[in-house]
Amino acid sequence: MTKPVTKYVSTRVENGIAQVRLDRPDKLNALTLDTLDDLIRTARWLRRDRTLRAVVIAGEGPSFTAGLDIAGALRTPGRVARAFVPSPWRGTNRFQEACWAWRRVPVPVIAAVHGHCYGGGVQIALAADLRFATPDSKWSVLEGKWGIIPDMTGVRSLTEVVGVDVAKKLTMTAEQISGAEAQRIGLVTEVHDDPVRAATDFAESLLTRSPDAIAAAKRLIDGALTSSARRTFARERWAQLRLLRLENTGVLRRAVQTKTTPEFKPRAR
Repeated sequence: MTKPVTKYVSTRVENGIAQVRLDRPDKLNALTLDTLDDLIRTARWLRRDRTLRAVVIAGEGPSFTAGLDIAGALRTPGRVARAFVPSPWRGTNRFQEACWAWRRVPVPVIAAVHGHCYGGGVQIALAADLRFATPDSKWSVLEGKWGIIPDMTGVRSLTEVVGVDVAKKLTMTAEQISGAEAQRIGLVTEVHDDPVRAATDFAESLLTRSPDAIAAAKRLIDGALTSSARRTFARERWAQLRLLRLENTGVLRRAVQTKTTPEFKPRAR
């Protein structure tokens, strides 16, 4: 698979772990339409890699991202208007797909946050499965400051993660909170002085787990949020029957029995 050409997002893959970086440090990684396109291309490219085991998303320089580059967006109003048009087959527009594409990547995605995490940055972090942050990182659903709402899948993701009442409070007030406070309310999973190292360590800890089981767990848990109990139970049964037949399940079983390190095959899908 050919690595996509990107302007403001860089990626390297080592030992099955993709290190993805928002790479516009001189502008605090403020999000442009080009950045959104880069995020979409990168997520879709990584999704097709069946040897991939995890993704760590972070920001270069002093911040994760300060949010949308509003001044830049205002210079190209026609392009912004076109970006609002949803894809008929995905149901997301360009702003939304820059986040939701990471939900479709069938491996754990960990956001490692330091510095500013404002507006669209919060929504990118929410698209990850886990969020590790420095205690002094700065979080804000900043859209409320400008009289708008989070529209990069943030309403759905924020409500899922922190609950209805806290989501309303954060969105209506646009208050700034620290990484430590974000952890207290459930927005951040863990706080670390070096979230990239912690996220990478966590990703490496998953290398001894079946990539097929991890992918199934991500799909099932994400799907359970919007499915009936009956539908979730049916999906559990089918996923389990499929896993029992897959080669990687046997690889892990034999490794456990022989107390050796499993050597997994590429993920089935």
